[in-house]
Amino acid sequence: MATTLPLPIEFRLPEGWIPAPPDEVDAPAAAFVALHPHADAGFTANITIDGDLLAETETLEGIADGAVERLREGTESVTVLQRRGIGSPEAPGLTQRLALTAVVAGVRRDLVQSQVYLAMLDSTDPKRRAVIRMNLTATAAQHDGVLEDFQDFLRTVRPDTGARPDTGARPDTGQEPPGGTP
Repeated sequence: MATTLPLPIEFRLPEGWIPAPPDEVDAPAAAFVALHPHADAGFTANITIDGDLLAETETLEGIADGAVERLREGTESVTVLQRRGIGSPEAPGLTQRLALTAVVAGVRRDLVQSQVYLAMLDSTDPKRRAVIRMNLTATAAQHDGVLEDFQDFLRTVRPDTGARPDTGARPDTGQEPPGGTP
């Protein structure tokens, strides 16, 4: 079953990307999944969003290290290509790019995953900290071609007080809902 985010966010999907129910695309740990409209050699690039509350002593680096270790458990290999801090002391973040080899749907694939971790404070309880993780996973051949879409998406991520209660994520698809703007 899809997870919920610890703090609600809103964002705008890149043009053409398609929201998909996490459980239906075998991503039950995600709160939100979007799929690229064009597969590369049978693999569909995807953006996933998940998150968790942070313990007082947890760091973004430690969480990123844990993500790498979890990936190592289910893949043939994982290499951290790049990692850097982003943001400010008040709103820290971390990015890392990973190269991985994994068997997906019975096919061995060379993939690249770009991960972005954003630390956020709960506006209703400043002692409550959360991390929101956003991943772009694509074939090594397609990654650079969809990276700009991911970067455009990241620029739109922000806290949201009107989020869907079932996921904590509210995508802006660029289409006005029936009856006008909410």
